[in-house]
Amino acid sequence: MKKLIIFIIIGVIFIGLEIFLRLHYGFCDAVLIKEDSNFEYIAKPNQQRYRFGKHINYNKESMRSEEIDSTAIIILGFGDSVINGGTLTEQDSLATTILSDSLSTIKGQKVQFLNISAGSWGPDNCYAYLKKYGNFGAKSIYLFVSSHDAYDNMNFQKIVGINQSFPDKQYLLALYELVDRYLIPRLKSIFKKTVSNSDNLGINKKKDNSVFNTGFLSFLSYSKEKNIPLVIFLHAERAELKNGIYNEQGQEIIQFAKSNNIQLISDLDNGLSINEFRDNIHINEKGQRLLAMRVLAEMNDSLK
Repeated sequence: MKKLIIFIIIGVIFIGLEIFLRLHYGFCDAVLIKEDSNFEYIAKPNQQRYRFGKHINYNKESMRSEEIDSTAIIILGFGDSVINGGTLTEQDSLATTILSDSLSTIKGQKVQFLNISAGSWGPDNCYAYLKKYGNFGAKSIYLFVSSHDAYDNMNFQKIVGINQSFPDKQYLLALYELVDRYLIPRLKSIFKKTVSNSDNLGINKKKDNSVFNTGFLSFLSYSKEKNIPLVIFLHAERAELKNGIYNEQGQEIIQFAKSNNIQLISDLDNGLSINEFRDNIHINEKGQRLLAMRVLAEMNDSLK
């Protein structure tokens, strides 16, 4: 009888934890990724997730945006995990969502600043998406990059379903996901110190230090061919903010923009602060809001 009672208590605790982890933290409800022969990988389409207290939505084109409205003014926003926001950013707190709402109010008609992004995407990933799906009638294109994107070229290394930051299916049990995806890697990083910060962040996983990312020139050529204005937004990493200057790779991106007469927005030169970061590269929800304000300010200056 005592064993039965203990078994029942353990079962109740297990079920209670399982329900709590699912409902409160969104375990077993991760954003799922699929492979793509054109741009390596992307979020699976038509996802509505609730993860760590945040709502995460992807439309049928795998954009982290609402469905495209054919009557709206379209602006394309391409980038990596910085503008994607990840699971720690509420959908309504994304810079692209804020820009969509703000521009709609300013214009007096619906504007959609679409979020086409994935963790560790470089400009070549972004351009491959553009080439495959087209521009959706866009009036302008914004390419959000960081200094490390200068030589972050696609190599089609298999990571979907292998790297835990790029899952292709859900865990069956929330408790198992907690242990396998979070506790064990954390313990390994503490005791062995083998897990790098960049690996945890899902960035810098593919490097070809010999070729300047081809996506920059591809976007420039496409912009000229289609007569769609191109803007590059260069986000600074925490180390660059501390040093007050972009690193060598960032300087190459700046020089590329200057040489080709591309409008460039530098958040390092527009009041970026340390309290906008949630780690060495990614920005928090405050950072997302201020990023949107920087884009709006540049838009107003261009109109003037």
